[in-house]
Amino acid sequence: MAIKNDATVLAFEKKLVPSDGYLYGTNWVERHQAKPTALSLIEKSVRGTISNRLKPAVQNDPLKLNAEVEKPNLQKIDACALGENQDTLRLNFTLKVLGGVEKPSASNGVAFNQSYPDVAKTYIAQDGFAELAKRYATNIANARYLWRNRVGAEQIEVIVNTGDGQPLTFNAKDFSLRNFDVTNPDLERLAAKISDALSGKTPYLLISIEAYALIGKAQEVYPSEELVLDKGKGSKSKILYQVNDVAALHSQKIGNALRTIDTWYPSFDEAQIGPIAIEPYGAVTNLGKAFRNPKEKADFYTLFDRFALGESLAEKGQEHYVMAVLVRGGVFGQSGKD
Repeated sequence: MAIKNDATVLAFEKKLVPSDGYLYGTNWVERHQAKPTALSLIEKSVRGTISNRLKPAVQNDPLKLNAEVEKPNLQKIDACALGENQDTLRLNFTLKVLGGVEKPSASNGVAFNQSYPDVAKTYIAQDGFAELAKRYATNIANARYLWRNRVGAEQIEVIVNTGDGQPLTFNAKDFSLRNFDVTNPDLERLAAKISDALSGKTPYLLISIEAYALIGKAQEVYPSEELVLDKGKGSKSKILYQVNDVAALHSQKIGNALRTIDTWYPSFDEAQIGPIAIEPYGAVTNLGKAFRNPKEKADFYTLFDRFALGESLAEKGQEHYVMAVLVRGGVFGQSGKD
């Protein structure tokens, strides 16, 4: 009889720990000399038009349609923009990289506790997190974490400080958002440091990251949007994130960008959307789709139960995927009921 993963309580702490990202305005030509200005939120009151899909009875009746579109769509929203004499957005955040993925933070599985540590140590000995580290480093260099702020930027510069007194500078546009094939000496240095921290060769790694995006004078910038559960009761229809009056990106949003490295999901070639974030079911919420369906035996739990008990995963890259989910962290115990 095959050994079964018997852990009903199982959790791993995340090993990539980003801070919130803080947004500042400056000028491209003096971005390294001038002190940047913290960007604050602006409250706007706007009169929009009715643009949602209407019922056929209203669409087909000109009088009803006119009456509907004449209604004012009054909104109060948050916005954020560079100053009138600023053309560059600066994003600051830090990233802590930890080791110890071979040790769950909680586990009650006898068989699991016997097999998993050896499996994880074998992976570390063979790969040393080199593949994952290169992908995380590439996502630092390509400034994926700028999200919408990256679109239409004329130039993007990323400065990375790993604490050794030798900052690394990257032109973000030299690095693709769709693959991880680029080789670069500074990228290899950064990846090696991340690999050493994940493998436990160094106790931890703290990385400071500054990203500069030349987007144009007084252009709008895009902090994270807050999830408002009681939207109908609030005074604003859009609330943006800020910390101590400084516009910011959620640490979760930055973390999602950094772990967008999964090119091993089954429909990668056909989907043509590039890498997706590391998730147990390959969930991409803006597409409303899970790219790792349990029916295809490509989800994390199916693969992890095999991998953790010593079975080799022949499918290309799936061991990297499983370890990346553990680096992401989470609660992975299974029900004790059959």
